[in-house]
Amino acid sequence: MSHEEQTTKQIKKLLDDASNIPQEKKLMHFNGVLYPGILCSEETFKALESFEAREDDLMLVSYPKCGTNWSVNLLNDIVKAACNKDPSSIIPILEFGAPDKFEKLNQEPSPRVLATHLHYDNIPQKFFDKKLKMLVVFRNPKDTAVSYFHFYNNNPMLPNYSSWDTFFEDYMSGNVCWGSYFDHALAWNKHIDDEGVLIMTFEEMKEDLTVAVKKLSTFFGLCLTEEQSQEVAGKGTFTAMKTKLTETRKDFAQIFLRKGEVGDWKNHFSEAQSQEIDAKFEACLAGTKLGDMLKYNVYCK
Repeated sequence: MSHEEQTTKQIKKLLDDASNIPQEKKLMHFNGVLYPGILCSEETFKALESFEAREDDLMLVSYPKCGTNWSVNLLNDIVKAACNKDPSSIIPILEFGAPDKFEKLNQEPSPRVLATHLHYDNIPQKFFDKKLKMLVVFRNPKDTAVSYFHFYNNNPMLPNYSSWDTFFEDYMSGNVCWGSYFDHALAWNKHIDDEGVLIMTFEEMKEDLTVAVKKLSTFFGLCLTEEQSQEVAGKGTFTAMKTKLTETRKDFAQIFLRKGEVGDWKNHFSEAQSQEIDAKFEACLAGTKLGDMLKYNVYCK
């Protein structure tokens, strides 16, 4: 069975299982944080603590709906171009799946592409001790909120929201899976200058993907020719990726890839909601290095 077929089979099973689970049982708490109960388990979190990271792993960290699947796709294509290594069929997000996934990951040849939505403080310390490089992707908080709202309502693995207004309240209070966007951002802002950390934004990737691909390959120490960089960028646009995945994994594409646009928040936010999140950003991130990188006044005003 090919990589594509194995991954499609895994996703189909998750979606089929989700249809039989009551709405109120689709979430779980672990260490005070909300997670999707179909994808995550206490056993997997505990198994993750003993998972052996490697120095040459390509690690992606992102809050949900900040460009996770897009970034993983790009990293896989960079590895394939630089190392002639096909992507793994194992779902790369570490907290997803059964505990035995780590035994399978241990058998994967290097370099591995790994990903997580976990808060900085919840990533096992041994990942930092190993000094593997981490790409941390952020997206402006307004577009992230809109994308997350639609993700909840399009994803059978999560409970539905009756309205945008209800979701917005939970998003602002951090009562959503993986917790508060702003807590996640504040934690990474403290480590923005750490060796082995590269912060990139969804918006800068949209603006010039070829430059982003070159930046990523250089950061992870993978050599790409100019032609390879352009090829990865050409087939790695959000639109190209969604078209490809719609052909091969339609259910996945419909749930995990929506518009991939900058500025869609204007179609959802009321003036009061816009002002509320503006104030939150001002209190948490204004004047910080990460706040400057997010170009809030350009994308959120």
